[in-house]
Amino acid sequence: MATLHVRNVPDEIYDRLRERAETSNRSLSAEVLVLLRDALEERKPSQRQVLAEIRRRRSFRPVDVGAPSSTDLLREDRGR
Repeated sequence: MATLHVRNVPDEIYDRLRERAETSNRSLSAEVLVLLRDALEERKPSQRQVLAEIRRRRSFRPVDVGAPSSTDLLREDRGR
């Protein structure tokens, strides 16, 4: 396993990390690893976020933003 050293950590950040580690009953190193892992993980949207996006897309009407309707596009394509 690799070792990572970080220099010139501002006192405010160090203190906040130390407080988080104490609150979570972790060592400072373990807390930093948890934070790094969480920051690098692929963020998956929650079910609520997915449903909200589906609802938003359902209510979207291309005509409202000046785009042609799908019927008009099909007619144009068939006319070629």
